[in-house]
Amino acid sequence: MLVTKRVFLVLISFFVLACTTVPITGRQQISLIPSSQMNAMSFTNYADFLNTHKVITSGKDAQMVKRAGKRIQKAVEAYFAQKKMSKQLKGYKWEFNLVDDPAVNAWCMPGGKVVVYTGILPIAKGEAGLAVVMGHEIAHAVAGHGNERMSQGMLVQFGGMALEKALESKPEETRNLYMSAFGIGAKLGVMLPYSRLHESEADHLGLIFMSMAGYDPHTAVDFWERMASMKNGSAPPEFLSTHPSDKTRIKQIEKLLPKAMKYYKK
Repeated sequence: MLVTKRVFLVLISFFVLACTTVPITGRQQISLIPSSQMNAMSFTNYADFLNTHKVITSGKDAQMVKRAGKRIQKAVEAYFAQKKMSKQLKGYKWEFNLVDDPAVNAWCMPGGKVVVYTGILPIAKGEAGLAVVMGHEIAHAVAGHGNERMSQGMLVQFGGMALEKALESKPEETRNLYMSAFGIGAKLGVMLPYSRLHESEADHLGLIFMSMAGYDPHTAVDFWERMASMKNGSAPPEFLSTHPSDKTRIKQIEKLLPKAMKYYKK
């Protein structure tokens, strides 16, 4: 009984130490992996991804992706500075790239590594719509949703084994878990789905960030309505494969608009 109690107390202490706070919403989450390690893996995998895909480096679309990305980056940094949370962005090396791929998709890895697929641009219909996409995906990253998903996966698959040990003893499984946590490379396994809670948080944070960056948050309603209409086909686009996009989400965004407008700077 005494041993069981000690084990229980150790586990409680472990989870308390592994908890972090999501910005804006204030939710407590489990983050077993140090951000420095997450960023290191991100930078390596991001470089590998770019080396194996056609990156568009010039033209108005590529310029728009970089412009929108940098504006949202500044908004994120400003918000974190205001809340005295800048240390959470330590080690970030922001990068925004447009990849020639018809998939309706976009994502952001830890450390500010963003990819936008050309296939999502017609749905975005301009820079403000693109800001909805990038704000949402960057929100997932700065909220630590990927770390949270990978931490949950490591608890299930490896019993909470430290990342270094997992990489040493099960390198392929660990890399696959990382890639699936961020939805990169469908051949590596099934993507760990973002929960509705994660999606709501990303919508919330994304609205604030795009508003601070000077994009009208009302654009988000139009964008998600267009995305929702794409579910009417035989299969949803990759961007919606695990992302709920329905009337409930749009209603939640509409409720957040008055708050987002307080941050809006034309």
